[in-house]
Formats: sequence, C-alpha cells, structure tokens
Amino acid sequence: MKVILLSDVKGSGKAGDLVNVSDGYARNFLLPKKFAREADAVALSELKSQQAAKQHKIDEEIKAAKNLASKLEGKIVNITAKAGENGKLFGSVTAKEIAAEVSKAFNIKVDKRKIHVKDDIKTFGTYECEVKLYQGINAKIYVVVRN
Repeated sequence: MKVILLSDVKGSGKAGDLVNVSDGYARNFLLPKKFAREADAVALSELKSQQAAKQHKIDEEIKAAKNLASKLEGKIVNITAKAGENGKLFGSVTAKEIAAEVSKAFNIKVDKRKIHVKDDIKTFGTYECEVKLYQGINAKIYVVVRN
C-alpha cells in the first residue's frame, strides 16, 4: 500500500515521503496513529503542490543570497580599535563587530555566525573574511582595522 508519511517514522522514511509499506503495517499502525495518510489522488496532488511550494521557497532564498553576495563581494569594512604601544589590540575584532559594521555601512543584515575570519584579528591591518550567505554561496569582504 502506498502512503504519504505525515511525520518521521523510523525505518520507513521522513515526513512528506511517498512510501510503499505492507497493508497490515499501514492499516494497523501508520493510519490509526496518524503517522501516515493513504496516497489517493487528492493526497498526491496536495503532496505535489507542497513540494512545488517548498522548491519555490528554496529558489527564492538562493536568488536573494546571490543578490546579497553580489552586493557584498569585495567590499571593504573599516573598523577602529584601540591598541597598546606595540600595535597589538586590546582584545580582538570579533565577527559580531564585523557584522555590526557591515549592517551600518552597507545596510545589509548579516548574522555574526555566518562570518568566517581565517585568523584572529589582533593587530592593525587588512584581513580577508568570508560571509556564508547560503549553502555554496559565499562573499569575500575585507576588514581594515585602524587606530
């Protein structure tokens, strides 16, 4: 019997999957506990429309991420910091500060967890950072730390 799973079922599949299970398993376990729904014409058309909506949402997110990447690629972010006598900063420049500066300078909201700094920024200079906007879509920005 073909059923559409409404929730994750160990050994059968994940929610939204169309699976073929034995009649007894479907009638005695999956259907009474509302873990699945019989795959009739109405249910299949609903499943197709849900999958199309999900794919459309993913496509829109990818489009937005590519647009953001083109706006951010190669931009320079200036950060001022205090340092001691030998040019070593008090503390370090963090991803949180970089995200705040990107938001202020370019009016683009970036999550601090998505900013990857290769080395710790503890001295003045120019550093390359990578902003991960979506799976496989990244933008390189440069952080200039000044006094």
